[in-house]
Amino acid sequence: HVQLVESGGGSVQAGESLRLSCTAPGFSANGCGIDWFRQAAGKPRQWIVSTGADGSTVYADSVKGRFTASKDKDKDTVYLEMNSLKPEDTAMYSCQARFGTSCQRAYWGQGTQVTVS
Repeated sequence: HVQLVESGGGSVQAGESLRLSCTAPGFSANGCGIDWFRQAAGKPRQWIVSTGADGSTVYADSVKGRFTASKDKDKDTVYLEMNSLKPEDTAMYSCQARFGTSCQRAYWGQGTQVTVS
């Protein structure tokens, strides 16, 4: 089992920025990717960005150009820099780390709340 640790959520005004982090022990050595999701109240969970073990990223259109994911291999951590935040970005943000030769093992962080007003 891999225990993920997330941090960085909070309450900000529209237009401001936040940086989330997701630490997955062992990710740099054995991980396949880390994905960020968000879920607003009353809505289904939404995928927003995936970061591969090589640091490559793929973004959902809703966040492209505003959010940037980056990988720090020395810390087994992926950061999600969120700029120009909008009220519609308000949600619980969660990360998922994938491991295994077929990336079949997935572990979730505890989630961190982002509120934009």
